[in-house]
Amino acid sequence: MAKRVVIIGLGLMVFLGYLGRHKIKSFFWGAPKRTANSKEVKLLLREEPSFVELCSILIEKGVLSDESSVSDIPGKETLENQEFAAGKFIVLPGTRIENLMNAFLKGENGHGNAEVKVNVVFNNCTDIQDVGANISKCILADSASLVDYILDSKTLKKYGFTEEQVPALFLPQKYEMYFDTDAEEFVAFMANEWKAFWNEDRREKLKKVGLNSPSQATTLASIMIQEQSRYPEEWPTIAKLYLNRIERGIPLEADPTFKFCWPDRLKGVEHLLNVHRDRDCPYNTYLHAGLPPGPICLPSRKAIEAVLNPADVDYIFLCGDGTGHHNFASTNSEHNKNVAIYRKWLREYEKTH
Repeated sequence: MAKRVVIIGLGLMVFLGYLGRHKIKSFFWGAPKRTANSKEVKLLLREEPSFVELCSILIEKGVLSDESSVSDIPGKETLENQEFAAGKFIVLPGTRIENLMNAFLKGENGHGNAEVKVNVVFNNCTDIQDVGANISKCILADSASLVDYILDSKTLKKYGFTEEQVPALFLPQKYEMYFDTDAEEFVAFMANEWKAFWNEDRREKLKKVGLNSPSQATTLASIMIQEQSRYPEEWPTIAKLYLNRIERGIPLEADPTFKFCWPDRLKGVEHLLNVHRDRDCPYNTYLHAGLPPGPICLPSRKAIEAVLNPADVDYIFLCGDGTGHHNFASTNSEHNKNVAIYRKWLREYEKTH
């Protein structure tokens, strides 16, 4: 009899070992509860939900089958008193319910345990208002709060910029951030990117080209790309042309700068006239020598690199050739010839259009 008990006991041990830890659980208590969605479900939570609110959202999105499934959530009583995060979450098909609820719990960093990041892009921006409008489409912070925080005197002092210079802090590129990033977190993130970009090597190049600060390089790059937006291969030449004018004390006389003096940026105006150019503001480089007080748009990293690595030329004049490219000159007489070529092209163009 004792021998039979030992054999049965050994057999039971082998059986339990075969089942394994998770199979034992399934054998005695049933399979783990899983989500009802058959496809990936993306959730964008704009506010931190309570347990009840989160369950309602999950039912609405088809992640949980119905209200009765909520009562089966493991640790429901404990979860009802927990904090859940806002943000972006992705629920895969057949996710275990206990893992699902843990994914939304707020971690030590203030974000959900399984919160995913979103792409943040702000290309083709002219000023901080444009930045705010673009960023608010990507993260939770609204446009007004972003602009107000960036232009707040305390923020400007913290990061060492004037109101005119602060656009230089924002380097356009695709970034990844949490959706529930607020204005303060966004600016701090961009400040870290700015510091990483302006390393010792670039600051040495900044000195070599005769500029005093990163914001000056960004300002020059902004003028350069507004002058030439189609063919970046001209950027190093245009950058050096403007650097030559600065070094020799010649006004930049860049058309994009006086356009910046007009609130509508002269949208729809094909040919700029003296009446446009004569408008006085600190950004008009026809009326004020040197660089304007800040960028007239947000240039790319590549554009700033062109300023830091300019071409070896002695040009001080440029003139469009009608194709989107420019003719360059070192003397006034050469420039006048280029102007004549452009005017001839313009006359022919106006005859056919």
